[in-house]
Amino acid sequence: MSTASPATDGGDEDLAALPGRRFEPDLRSMTRINLRPIASPMPLGFFTIAIASVMTGCLQLGIFGEEARTAVAFTVLPAFVLQLLVSFLAFGARDVIAATLMAVFAGSWLPYSLIMISGAADGLKVLGVFNLALLCFGALMAAVTRPKRALWLVIAVSLPRWAATGLAGITGAEWLTRTSGALGLVVALVAMYTAFALMLEDMRSEQVLPIGRSGPAHLAVEGDLAVQLRNLERQAGVRRTL
Repeated sequence: MSTASPATDGGDEDLAALPGRRFEPDLRSMTRINLRPIASPMPLGFFTIAIASVMTGCLQLGIFGEEARTAVAFTVLPAFVLQLLVSFLAFGARDVIAATLMAVFAGSWLPYSLIMISGAADGLKVLGVFNLALLCFGALMAAVTRPKRALWLVIAVSLPRWAATGLAGITGAEWLTRTSGALGLVVALVAMYTAFALMLEDMRSEQVLPIGRSGPAHLAVEGDLAVQLRNLERQAGVRRTL
């Protein structure tokens, strides 16, 4: 059996002459990339954050008694499903920052609800460490979300709450629990405003309330179609590997 070694500088013509090799023509001119517009899931995600934060904040502030823990946990549990859905849709809309943030928020509501419902031993301490881990995640997210000021602001007000909740769970300090509850209401207000502003913008196809986009985030909304498709061939789902 005879073998042939590829030419080093003969180009595609020499490669095509190799026995047993089959080369397709350049398919770029025949390639079509289809995009599917969807309704923005972000208002749902932020409204979910707001409602769940109100419920947990009221429990921490003592507005609900300790016997209401299970009831609060059941009201917060649907937030896991809703924000997981938002994350799935955000990944489909090619927004990795929003998708990651919503997925992690979804993952934070589930253990909280399960621990509160089950009354697991040392549950508050475990949640304390968990919230400190969320604090580290939030700090990293805050570093990359500055062009999306509304999203960044939700993270920024969540950081001190995660810190207070984490330290309260570990130390058992009552004043830290109350502080976390108050910060939860602040998170709810910011998330509610963000959700409402994004919903108005989507309905009227223009910014109504200030959201504070800048840089690439501003171009993504205000730019033409050519801006939207820039570097599309290099994005996940189009390129060959992640």
